[in-house]
Amino acid sequence: MRILVTNDDGIDSPGIAMLVRSMREIGDVVVVAPDRQPSAVGHALTVSSPLRATPFHRDGEMFGWAINGTPADCVKLAVSTLLDHRPDIVVSGINHGSNTSVNAIYSGTVSAATEGTLMGIPSMAVSHVSFDHTANLTLAGDVARRVASRLLDLNLPTGTLLNVNVPHVSAEDFKGLRITRQGHSVWKDHYERRRDPQGREYFWLTGEFVSVNEVDDADDIAVANGWASITPIHYELTNFDAYNRLLHSDLVK
Repeated sequence: MRILVTNDDGIDSPGIAMLVRSMREIGDVVVVAPDRQPSAVGHALTVSSPLRATPFHRDGEMFGWAINGTPADCVKLAVSTLLDHRPDIVVSGINHGSNTSVNAIYSGTVSAATEGTLMGIPSMAVSHVSFDHTANLTLAGDVARRVASRLLDLNLPTGTLLNVNVPHVSAEDFKGLRITRQGHSVWKDHYERRRDPQGREYFWLTGEFVSVNEVDDADDIAVANGWASITPIHYELTNFDAYNRLLHSDLVK
């Protein structure tokens, strides 16, 4: 199995190193990832400046291609131009931080997997809910390997990818895998007013992730309770309930 690995924390992140080790146990891996951290860029593409692919070495060996672009750029450029063979699957991660609930909308990790899906390739995103870059990612790597090894067999519907989030717990406290829906928790944003050394005002985004009362199969609730959540999501954005109501309304009559 040919596996394209990418991420949004940058090609030098601990998360992608763990993911590559895990994926090499089940297939042939090619890495094409951003040359720096472009977290929370969503599905942005580079359209007004050139993209460059630079060989990146890790521990004295060729690790992959570093791209001066977004996660979605990496997948699009890899599949269309850089790779000699089309990958069988795309795996994005391991992200440092949760991509449950509304986080999936902002996530470059999820958007890279979405781009793979747009190109007709079975794809998944993997995140570890701790933002600590020194956290032990062994469990997340094990979960990623387990799910990725089944990705082709699952025959997901066209346009559907898997968004996997792994809790920050010990192996002993890990409860297993759980199929979930996207939760409804949101960020309560706050912009801090600050001054740079020259006295010029700027703003720094902070905030609090606010959980809402949800059913047990919401992704954020499952992860909080020690489960790895597996949420099938898709890029079809039509609200069909609203579509059907509007069809029978007088809006276009």
